[in-house]
Amino acid sequence: MIIDCHGHYTTTPPGVGQWREEQVAAVTADSSYVGTKGTIDVADDEIRESIENAQLKTQHERGIDVTIFSPRASWMGHHVGNAHTSKFWSQHQNELIRRVCDLFPDSLVPVCQLPQSPGAPIDESVRELERCVIEMGFVGCNVNPDPSGGHWDGPPLWDRYWYPLWEKMEELDVPAMIHVSTSTNENLQTTASHYLGADTTAFTQALTSDLMTRFPGLRWIVPHGGGAVPYHWGRFKGMAADKGWDFESLSEHIFFDTCVYHQRGIDLLLDVVPTENILFGSETIGAVRGVDPETGHHFDDTRRYIENAALDRTSKQMIYSENALRVYPRLRSKCSPP
Repeated sequence: MIIDCHGHYTTTPPGVGQWREEQVAAVTADSSYVGTKGTIDVADDEIRESIENAQLKTQHERGIDVTIFSPRASWMGHHVGNAHTSKFWSQHQNELIRRVCDLFPDSLVPVCQLPQSPGAPIDESVRELERCVIEMGFVGCNVNPDPSGGHWDGPPLWDRYWYPLWEKMEELDVPAMIHVSTSTNENLQTTASHYLGADTTAFTQALTSDLMTRFPGLRWIVPHGGGAVPYHWGRFKGMAADKGWDFESLSEHIFFDTCVYHQRGIDLLLDVVPTENILFGSETIGAVRGVDPETGHHFDDTRRYIENAALDRTSKQMIYSENALRVYPRLRSKCSPP
C-alpha cells in the first residue's frame, strides 16, 4: 500500500472560489464585517468531476492508493479579515473536504485546516479540531505557524499561546502538518521562500525549546522535505551539542515528507534522515505541476524517486505506508496494508 501524506484540494469547483471572493470583498470594505456562514452551492457531480479528472487520475496513474487530503494551503489565508472570516471559511473548507472523502472513501482521507487569525485566541482552532476529528472523522490537521501571512509577528510555536491546541492534539492522538499559507510579504515568495523557510523555522522552534518535553505525545509532519533541515543536518546537530538542545529526541516527534522534486534531493533526504521519520508525500496537484525536461517526467512524481533510490523493500514500505499509519493512528481504521 502507498499512502500519500500530503494532498490538497487545489481543483475546487468555481462556486468555492466565488464564495471566498465575496467574503474577502466584504471584509476588505469593512474590517469589522462578520456576516453569516451561509452556504457554498456546489453539487456532488461538480466535486466528482473536479477530482476524477485531476487528483484521482494522477493518483491512480502513479500507483498511489490513498491520499491524506486537506484544503488548499495557499487558500487558508488566515491573515484575511477577522476571526469570523477565518472561522466561516475554515468550516466550509473542512465540510467540503468531508464531502470529497465521502464520495471517494477508498482513495481520500480527510485532514482539516484551522480557523487561525492573527491576535485571536487559539480557542476557535481547538473547537474546530475537535469538531473535525470527533464529529467528522478527520485524522489530523494543518497548523499555520505564521497566520500573519509572511510577517512572522505572532508567538512562536513553543509559546504558551499554542498550548491548548497541542493539548487537544495529544488528547485526540492526531498529528499536525506544519504548513503556512499565502505570503503577503513581498520579500517572501509564497511557495518557494515562505514555505521552505517556514518548514525550517518550525523545526528550529521545536529544537530550541522544551516544547516536545512538555507535550510528549505531540507529532508534527514538516512538509516539503523539511525545508533546509536535511541539507543542514550537521549544523542543527552541532548547534544542539554546543547549546544543550535535545536533538535526538526530536525523532520521536518530527517527521518529514518526500515532497522534494528531484532525485538527488530525495537521495539526500533518505541518506540523512532516519527512515522511521520519513513519510511518502507528493503534494499532487500542487505548486509544481510541470515536466522535468531532463527526465521527461513530472517533477512531483515523487514515487519515481523513491523507486530509484538505494532502498531495500522494507525501507520503502516504511516510507510508503507504515510510518504514516504510525504517525496518524486514526488512519489505521480507514486503510490497512494488505
